[in-house]
Amino acid sequence: MKSQTCFFTGHRRIPQNEIPKIKKSLQQAIISLVHKGVIYFGCGGALGFDTLAALAVISLKNKYPQIRLIMVLPCKEQTKYWRKEDIEIYNHILSCADKVVYTSEHYFSGCMQKRNRHMVECSGFCISYLRQSFGGTYSTVKLAESMGISIIFL
Repeated sequence: MKSQTCFFTGHRRIPQNEIPKIKKSLQQAIISLVHKGVIYFGCGGALGFDTLAALAVISLKNKYPQIRLIMVLPCKEQTKYWRKEDIEIYNHILSCADKVVYTSEHYFSGCMQKRNRHMVECSGFCISYLRQSFGGTYSTVKLAESMGISIIFL
């Protein structure tokens, strides 16, 4: 199953001028993995890169009906302090997901890391948007590298 599973990790804040390029690169990376037999795509549901990744999977489902979007969420209160517009997009993504997994019932310090570890441990591939050598994305990529996961950097 790991050989058929990819997860996404990336930053929440993305410069506006980079978004079109990231969207195109995401689609290309997903398609290349589908051609290698990957069908499960795990997404952490955060703002920024996670949102772009989930929307990319959703947009490719018509052409590749075998692919599945699995939302791996840190807790049920993830959107508690989000803007209304972002919550609407999040709810749309959840309605299109093939499966939703909560790694914790409630928020606690470390629930994001627990979610990230879950995605790493269940995957053979990772698509990452990494631009800093610190923070959650950096730590997740380092964990994935230490576990021998194949990483596609956008």
